Amino acid sequence: MVPAAPLLAAAALALAVSRPAGGVLVREYRTGQYGRPFVLRSLRTRLLRLDLLSRLPHVVRGDLSLVGPAPLPLGTARAAAPWRQAVRPGLTGLAQVKRHSRLPWDEPELLDQHYVEHHWIGLDLAILFRTLPALHLAHLRPRVLHTRARLRDPLGRRPRTPPRRRPAPEATLSDTDHRLRRYIALR
Repeated sequence: MVPAAPLLAAAALALAVSRPAGGVLVREYRTGQYGRPFVLRSLRTRLLRLDLLSRLPHVVRGDLSLVGPAPLPLGTARAAAPWRQAVRPGLTGLAQVKRHSRLPWDEPELLDQHYVEHHWIGLDLAILFRTLPALHLAHLRPRVLHTRARLRDPLGRRPRTPPRRRPAPEATLSDTDHRLRRYIALR
């Protein structure tokens, strides 16, 4: 928290000068470990994901951990899942790191469940190591792809577009068809 304090103070001061309508902090009710509600306070900014850094006091207080499933709003059915209530929610997690990949719609929930069932210090360190690049991946991806297309053809020719794919025939898939190997769901 000490290295982040000057950056957070500058961001809070900049927000206070701009006088946002709801104030400098966003207050949201979230579900914590064992289903206990708590008020999650974070800065009203997404610049450099300072809102995540501003949640560090919740880690010190014990409401959040550094790594874990995302803190969900009170009253949602997903927040009441027993496997989710077994651990503290976290600032970052497996689902947050994989957020910008091409995952099926229910995959983040399955990734959170996988983390809860298999968490250990090595997985936590791997997630923390991948968090910073994952935060900036969403902002850089469109520019990187555009730049790569220009760099591939030095003569300025139009890049070749891939052929259009035919839609796949409809098939019946179960929710286990896209899970990770050796995935075990709690019941």
